Parts: sequence; structure tokens; C-alpha cells
Amino acid sequence: MTTAHLDPLLVFAWQAAHSIARGSPPPVHDRGGYRVDTNSETEVKRWVFPQLCDGLHAVAREITAPRHYLKLCGADEELRSALPARWEVQPANYFMMAAEASCDAAPLPDGYRLELHQTGPATRACIIAPDGNLAASGCAAETVDAFIYDRIETAQEHRRKGLGVAVMAALGSARRSLESPQLLVATADGRSLYANLGWTVCAPFATATIPESRTPAG
Repeated sequence: MTTAHLDPLLVFAWQAAHSIARGSPPPVHDRGGYRVDTNSETEVKRWVFPQLCDGLHAVAREITAPRHYLKLCGADEELRSALPARWEVQPANYFMMAAEASCDAAPLPDGYRLELHQTGPATRACIIAPDGNLAASGCAAETVDAFIYDRIETAQEHRRKGLGVAVMAALGSARRSLESPQLLVATADGRSLYANLGWTVCAPFATATIPESRTPAG
């Protein structure tokens, strides 16, 4: 199965803003994809490829250690077809774009409060529960080419109260340019929430890594 190709410039714009949101180095061009030298506790490097290409095949053959991630704007089976057996495809995600400029949120439930923190082009929204615990949160980052949302999360015990929508709306209020696209990568669960807010799926977004227990000979 093959997937309609996304504009590589759009994918690069998403990754550049995503790096800002997570405090990672900016992406660099590498063999038809975009590499981020993350060097975090959970991720050494990541490559994002707008489409299947010889460069992705080459990176997949070259890497034998865990904590390296290959990401493809394509279906899981398309990525799987390009990988040696030692790689393991992760649960599916989706590359999405907002069809509308903003979303409106209902007032927060009684006792909940919103905090918005902005540092340069990065913004973090937190919703604090009546007991003082973090109920929901999310991040956003803006460049001249994109406004992206990242890590929109609601604690299990605080779901179905509209908090995720409130976080999205708060982050969206920090957006300065109405011309640049709004982008995010959603989980399967998040996809339905964003679809209800007017977002559309541009492409599936497949991810693979080498499990910690997998040997290089796998």
C-alpha cells in the first residue's frame, strides 16, 4: 500500500516547530528525510521521511541500536516493507491539519483553572484540577512556516470534561500568524477528538524503532 505524498516543505515545517516545542535541535536534511539529533534519555536520533525513498532504506540498514526512530508519512505496512526484521513498527499515528483558524472551548468546570506559559515561540498550557493536580496540558510552537500542537494530554480521571478542547483553544490563542498552517501528529485516540474540532488527516504517520532487547543480528 502506498500513500499520497505530502509536500516535503510542510513536513519539514512541522518537524522544525516540533523541535522548538520539545527543546530539541533543529532538523537537518539527511538522505531524503529530516534528521534530529535528539540525544535525550529516550531518543538518540529521529528521521522523518515525507515519502519512502532509498535514503530511508539506507538508514534502516545502517542503524542497529535502540532509541533511534524512523518516521514516515505513510502507512505502517509501507514502512514495514522497507525495514530489516530487527525494527518494530509502533502504534499508528496521523499527520493532521486544521481546516479552521481556531476552536472555541466552553468554560472550564467549576474549580479548574488554566495557566498559560509562553517562552519565545513556544507555549505551554496547563489546566489545574480543584485538588491542585495537573488535569490536562499541551504545548505549541510557532515558526514563520507553521503553528504546531504537541503532547495534548488529559489525565484519565479528568476526561470527558472538555479539557482537551480547552487546552487546544488556549494554545491557539497564542498564534500570531493566521496564514501559516496548523499541524499536529495525533494518536488513534486523539484523531477523533481533532476530527470533531475540524481537523483533517493528511496522511498516516508510521513510526519504527529497534526494541531494547533486540540484538543487532535481528
